[in-house]
Amino acid sequence: MRNPLSQRITTIQPSGIRKFFDIVSEMKDAISLGVGEPDFDTPWRIREEGIYSLEQGRTFYTSNAGLAELKDAIAEYLSRRFDLTYNPKKEMLVTVGGSEAIDIALRAMLDPGDEVLIPQPSYVSYEPCTILANGKPVIINLKAENEFRLTAQELEEAITDKTKILVLPFPNNPTGAIMEKKDLESIAEVVIRHDLFVLTDEIYAELSYAGDHVSIASLPGMRDRTVYINGFSKAYAMTGWRLGYVCAPQVILEQMMKIHQFAIMCAPTTSQYAAIEAVRHCDEEVAAMRDEYNTRRRYLVNRFLQMGIECFEPFGAFYIFPSIQKYGMTSEEFATRFLNEKKVAVVPGTAFGASGEGFIRISYAYSLENLKIAIDRMEEFVKGM
Repeated sequence: MRNPLSQRITTIQPSGIRKFFDIVSEMKDAISLGVGEPDFDTPWRIREEGIYSLEQGRTFYTSNAGLAELKDAIAEYLSRRFDLTYNPKKEMLVTVGGSEAIDIALRAMLDPGDEVLIPQPSYVSYEPCTILANGKPVIINLKAENEFRLTAQELEEAITDKTKILVLPFPNNPTGAIMEKKDLESIAEVVIRHDLFVLTDEIYAELSYAGDHVSIASLPGMRDRTVYINGFSKAYAMTGWRLGYVCAPQVILEQMMKIHQFAIMCAPTTSQYAAIEAVRHCDEEVAAMRDEYNTRRRYLVNRFLQMGIECFEPFGAFYIFPSIQKYGMTSEEFATRFLNEKKVAVVPGTAFGASGEGFIRISYAYSLENLKIAIDRMEEFVKGM
């Protein structure tokens, strides 16, 4: 029998995040700090709107691009929160999570051999999606001494005549790093000079603890060369609703729409109706969740300082990325031993790229009570070394 598999897909490794999650799910009394999923319930008014849409029999397909009312609400939200202006009829598409938006953007924009610059450590999907779109991933290794921010010099050094897209994954998963306006301005200057495009994944835009988030798409000259991705999973605790959106110049979005039409049809209708309520009326709920995350963030920063574990202060998302280099173990070894000996699951930094070696990712999308128990166990673990 001939090989039934694509050679390309067999070269791609499974997600390194799920491995530890699967183990801890079967381990009694274990605590998982490994998954980036809010521990809050979706705010009640959002759930209520979803229930109401079902009661009204709204179980039909929407248009491929999404409900017009939802796109209008997203456009108003982006203008109000991030000074971004998009035509909801021509420049916006509602997707099945931000992950679909990443996938179809790369497939719509890349020809074989086109290079995509991917700063790492970063979310696990960018590299495999680039490969599946026939592009060539080019990794930019971010540095702890720069607080894992991308610098203009690092970007400049990675550009070749085949470079087409820069992925900009900030606020960052797994590091919690952010890019401030001055950082983005220096990146934008390089992007414009080399005639590149930017895929900016801003799913954590509402979870910034150093002032309001700034999008690179809002900077002069960047709107027409930026694909802007966001969604509802993180800020609104709507992970299972599977809803995201992408905004882009019409010439790009029209081609993304074709892939979306053939592969997906449309995003879940119930989720779309619920999301209208989210973007229009849930600023207070988002702020309350952000305040709670900030409390947990400050607790972890202080605990690591007291324990003598080196860790830069993260100002975005809900992750912290402490260094474990002084313990003489790889990230994989540390995470495996910590899980087996103390029943706490964290994610090795290498799950997010080779430059994550020597670090572990801890999610603080968990209760403060569980975080305290887990960090107490970590303190016992490292003292025994």
